[in-house]
Amino acid sequence: MIWNEAKECMSRDEIESIQSARLVKVVNRVYHNVEYYRKKMQAAGLEPGDIKGIEDLSKLPFTTYEDLNATYPFGLAAVPKSELVRVHASSGTTGKPKIAVYTRRDIDIWAECAARCMTMAGITRDDVIQVGYGYGLFTGGLGAHYGAEYLGALVIPMSTGNTEKLVNMMVDCQATAIACTPSYLLHVAETLRDKKLLDKVKLRVALCGAEPWTDNMRQQMEDLLHIKAFDIYGLTEICGPGVATDCECHKGLHIWEDHFLPEIIDPATGEQIDSSICGELVITTLTKEGMPLIRYRTKDLTTIDKTPCECGRTMARIQRFKGRSDDMLIIRGVNVFPSQVEAALLTIDGTTPHYMMVVDRKNNEDTLEVQVEVEDRFFSDDVRGLEELSGKVRSALKRAIGLNAKVKLVEPNGLVHSDGKTKHVTDNRKLY
Repeated sequence: MIWNEAKECMSRDEIESIQSARLVKVVNRVYHNVEYYRKKMQAAGLEPGDIKGIEDLSKLPFTTYEDLNATYPFGLAAVPKSELVRVHASSGTTGKPKIAVYTRRDIDIWAECAARCMTMAGITRDDVIQVGYGYGLFTGGLGAHYGAEYLGALVIPMSTGNTEKLVNMMVDCQATAIACTPSYLLHVAETLRDKKLLDKVKLRVALCGAEPWTDNMRQQMEDLLHIKAFDIYGLTEICGPGVATDCECHKGLHIWEDHFLPEIIDPATGEQIDSSICGELVITTLTKEGMPLIRYRTKDLTTIDKTPCECGRTMARIQRFKGRSDDMLIIRGVNVFPSQVEAALLTIDGTTPHYMMVVDRKNNEDTLEVQVEVEDRFFSDDVRGLEELSGKVRSALKRAIGLNAKVKLVEPNGLVHSDGKTKHVTDNRKLY
């Protein structure tokens, strides 16, 4: 049975009552079943009875990547291994991968949450949805796949790696929806344009996530493909795609508060702060059996709006992420996020969302070069046009990040276009 959307309009009192009851249960679960959590709580002088509801949330210790690393791979599992049915993991590019384990019920709840997100985006059982996320240990592919099947839609499990086949299947099977990263969707759109297939696609909805993107980027893909694009949020440690998504109002991502308890903290001090102030998003899983997480520090920087949305839903909205506290670059004392650079580039006619920030250190001073693809028309005999565009980019970047950056304009496809999560930063300072 598909989620009853009327429940998305519960009062705050009803939502918080559910959260309090489930928080008490999950604290008891981890205290009695996970030695690592029990020791952390005892070190903080806490027993399960000290947590009577969400008003006591700040008493609980945080869970961090370091905790996942220390308990790798199954040290945070709250059930015997015989009750676990699946493992997912992050890429592990900066150390050991972040492991997540699931019971059968966890998979069912995840599928329902992903289906809720698709329903909010207007996808129904009558749709044909292509899943363009990677399958395997990465949560994106199977998360979207199970959500679409839960909804009753027809699924095309394309994954990534063969864009030409994907666009051919999109046309032949008359796909009406796609789930993939936003940068990959733009790559798909460019492929459709180059193959002169734009007028043959039936696509109407895209559900994009796994990397930050801007409203300008949304507008670009909507204009090019004549679709509606929605943002979906998730992370390996919590469950994958399906934690939150935006509605037709695009004024924040509704988080499923009956399963995930969000809060905002000061990333420097760890103190809980007003959710309307930008800080680090912390999530407690309320219904996970396999590996519940208490106050998990996501590193994502945002605010939370708990007022009712114009769409009528009352579940809180995570505002578009400013960036990540661990993705933040400090260049000559200035905090810089890749999303700021992307937003600046998309205000300039002739540039594309394909860019690379190269940070280096020369003569004990940090340098920043922004390489950006621009439309082919600028690479003609008119050098003046290219120089004028370069000046516009430099000025826009200066306004956006407060730094003078070297700008390098490159021809279309001059940078690497990823089929998956796009890398936008090369920090050579780490090599010293």
